[in-house]
Amino acid sequence: MRTVGTYDELANYYHLIFENWDVSVERQAAVLSSILHGKCGLPAASRILDCACGIGTQAIGLAMMGFRVSGCDLSTPAVERARHEASRRNLKIQFAVADMLDLTCLGESRFDAVVCMDNSLPHLQSEADLLQAARQIRAKLRPGGLLMASIRDYDRLLEERPVVQGPSFYSDQGRRRIVFQVWDWKDDRLYVFHLYITRELETGWQTFHTSGLYRAIRRDELVAVLTKTGFKKVRWLAANESGFYQPIVLAEAD
Repeated sequence: MRTVGTYDELANYYHLIFENWDVSVERQAAVLSSILHGKCGLPAASRILDCACGIGTQAIGLAMMGFRVSGCDLSTPAVERARHEASRRNLKIQFAVADMLDLTCLGESRFDAVVCMDNSLPHLQSEADLLQAARQIRAKLRPGGLLMASIRDYDRLLEERPVVQGPSFYSDQGRRRIVFQVWDWKDDRLYVFHLYITRELETGWQTFHTSGLYRAIRRDELVAVLTKTGFKKVRWLAANESGFYQPIVLAEAD
């Protein structure tokens, strides 16, 4: 994952992507825990690794739901922010800086589930990297453990090839906030996303910008990679089925 600088820059602003980040943390936790409990049968005290935790959006929410959570991310500032947010909520979550291409630095293994949400896998810029990450994730799971990941609906997006996402308009105590992305397609798979967060402050308007690279992954490609690296019962949950805002893939470790 070569977009670490993007998320270093974004660590202090990431919550502004959401209308209300705290509400989103709780809402996502409710959806994801219902999948882990109801569809996959994991008890609340299950051990979960969030291997692309960012500032803790899913890790914090799942810990609040009673799961025993560890988290890692390639971005040091993001991990530091996640630690701060967990501490502020009196949650005991083990966070570490680690690339999903090499999770060997994490002492723990035999997790009941590994989660990788918010379109993190498409930051991997080749099929070889995707295979490597899948192997690393598989090595952290107990036999029969679960992988849960989400990606954008690239089967549709590769047909449409959109160049903008949003804008979304929010209000912060009467002051306006606008969030949108511009996508620059480089070829049939790779695109650079430009994220803009424009806020109305007491002193005037302020715009934050960062950019990074994605490689669009089709669903059948991800299924093939997971099957090749020791996963079985690979299945997809559409957004209207799961209640999550992106398609979710579930797979069990052999």
